Amino acid sequence: MYDVLIVGSGPAGISAGLYLKRANKNILIISKQDSALKKAEKIDNYYGIQSISGEELYNNGINQAKNLEIPIENDEVINIEYNETNKKFIIETVNNKFESKNVILATGTNRVSPKIKGIKEFEGKGVSYCAICDAFFYRNKDVAVIGDGNYAIHEAKLLKPIVKSVVILTNGKKMIENRDSQNFDIDETNIREFRGDNIIKEVDFENNNKRKIDGVFIAIGTASSVDLAKKIGALVKNNNIVVDEKMQTTVSNLYACGDCTGGLLQVNKAVYEGAIAALSIIKNK
Repeated sequence: MYDVLIVGSGPAGISAGLYLKRANKNILIISKQDSALKKAEKIDNYYGIQSISGEELYNNGINQAKNLEIPIENDEVINIEYNETNKKFIIETVNNKFESKNVILATGTNRVSPKIKGIKEFEGKGVSYCAICDAFFYRNKDVAVIGDGNYAIHEAKLLKPIVKSVVILTNGKKMIENRDSQNFDIDETNIREFRGDNIIKEVDFENNNKRKIDGVFIAIGTASSVDLAKKIGALVKNNNIVVDEKMQTTVSNLYACGDCTGGLLQVNKAVYEGAIAALSIIKNK
């Protein structure tokens, strides 16, 4: 049982970790270490640093955490739950499960919507971004999950006991191979478009094949902070997690900081919000 689990190892997550560790909290950072910061060619508007690459700044943060002996788990988070009886969060990764009294979501914004005709048009009309949120509405119906990784498999596993059938559509990509992927119908054909009238009804492939479907769940790449927040019922507006002045979401003891809360998408804002989230948890002891 951890005091705090931090999902994400960018500026927001590391900043929170530094404050929490210095307050002697038992913490764990979970991350695939693929922060958007690493893609920045040069940063020259950060206080005290004349010029630095995003990757170098990111690595400096990781090394700073390691120097404080903050454990960093290199893994992909695919689900989050809250046990009301024990008052604890359960974080599920590809390889493990962890329990904590508090959780900080700090994975930035990486919700990926494929550029396929019909996706935007049918959002809320058959296109969903959260299986655990919307599976109930597709009982005994035929649905598809778009994705090619662990997150797509996880969403398909959630849907399978509820829906009539589920197929994973990779849209031309090679499906990740693991023991769970073998349990699903997988179609790697390129998708041309989704069709329907008021609701989605069909997927058309570039090889001219068609498939009748009642719903599509988007699960490309890894689960973002927004995806995880939705799974546990935290309020999300305009693809940003809603937080208060303490960086707490509408779910008690669930915090969010950095790009996932919207506003200024800058390192200094992420560092500030990470510190606020950590100090809020420390004060709530």
